[in-house]
Amino acid sequence: MKYYIISGEASGDLHGSNLMKALKHEDAQADFRFWGGDLMAAVDGTMVRHYRDLAFMGFIEVVQNLRTIAKNLSFCKEDIKAYNPDVIIYIDYPGFNLRIAKWAKQKGFKNHYYISPQIWAWKENRIKAIKNDIDAMYVILPFEKTFYEDKHHFPVHFVGHPLIDAIGDRHQVDEYEFRAKHELSDKPIIALLPGSRKQEITKMLSIMLSVVDDYSEYQFIIAGAPSQDYTFYEQFIKKANVHFLSNKTYDLLSVSSAALVTSGTATLETGLFKVPQVVCYKGSWISYQIGKRVVNLDYISLVNLILNKEAVTELIQDDFNTKNLKKELDKILDAYERTKFFINYYDLEKALGGKGASKNTAKLIYDSIKA
Repeated sequence: MKYYIISGEASGDLHGSNLMKALKHEDAQADFRFWGGDLMAAVDGTMVRHYRDLAFMGFIEVVQNLRTIAKNLSFCKEDIKAYNPDVIIYIDYPGFNLRIAKWAKQKGFKNHYYISPQIWAWKENRIKAIKNDIDAMYVILPFEKTFYEDKHHFPVHFVGHPLIDAIGDRHQVDEYEFRAKHELSDKPIIALLPGSRKQEITKMLSIMLSVVDDYSEYQFIIAGAPSQDYTFYEQFIKKANVHFLSNKTYDLLSVSSAALVTSGTATLETGLFKVPQVVCYKGSWISYQIGKRVVNLDYISLVNLILNKEAVTELIQDDFNTKNLKKELDKILDAYERTKFFINYYDLEKALGGKGASKNTAKLIYDSIKA
């Protein structure tokens, strides 16, 4: 079978790569053409566009790049027609993917969506397009099944969360070897996860690093995104207890005592590694003002959304400053406070349903299209 996969972000590249591996297990003749990243490219197939050329952050940034987005949409449609896949698989990235799905449905292609757009947070009216254009939806958060089926009467498959597999199947790191290999001291580690796009990395790191001088007994390590070169991060590495590791986030989290994390998938990854964290977010003023008026959520981190309580502290926009960050970092380094995290993280993993998300999804997709 021929599979056309569209992923527009770093997390989608990870989940897409694991789905591709699972599809190859189900379908020995699987042929892939995709929009994604290095992880998907390492599995098999032909990469059409890299996600680093597709991801635009915030309302203003999207408006500024409308011409590029329109060109990508047009090119994608022509590329799909030329490839003529048995199924198109969309991974999150709804602004782009739902436009392609509408066109593809009209052309008679099968549309399967893996990892739902977060329409439970904002743009709930997208449910109409999903009902019209998507043949099968595979959701990874337990409350999404209730949202779709009970509220909108649209059947979906809850397949579990793919991060359970990605983290559980990884090679275990020996902490002593890790420190020696990367020339790190024996001081405890505070991980900094500032995101994957240049805009957000610049905003987040400038504040995250403002507390460094108050924690000389620790070493801070920036988790570099695979989509960015070291040369971009050099401007932030100015102090002896600040280090940098590229594309080693999971290894870093496995040996960290605490983490400062930009809101997004990384908050859930940090939780699954059982690392106490402070969740941080700061966008452009206009994007934030628009966002807070259209997003209907009590929390921004996946950890809190899944547990439906403030299990991790969120510092958002003006609250994300040096004073507050130091106060919250002191808390998560405290032995008593850390115990609370571990209890909550146990409940988090239990709620996500265990291993098998990629395998479950691949089987459902293959069985559907071979019928």
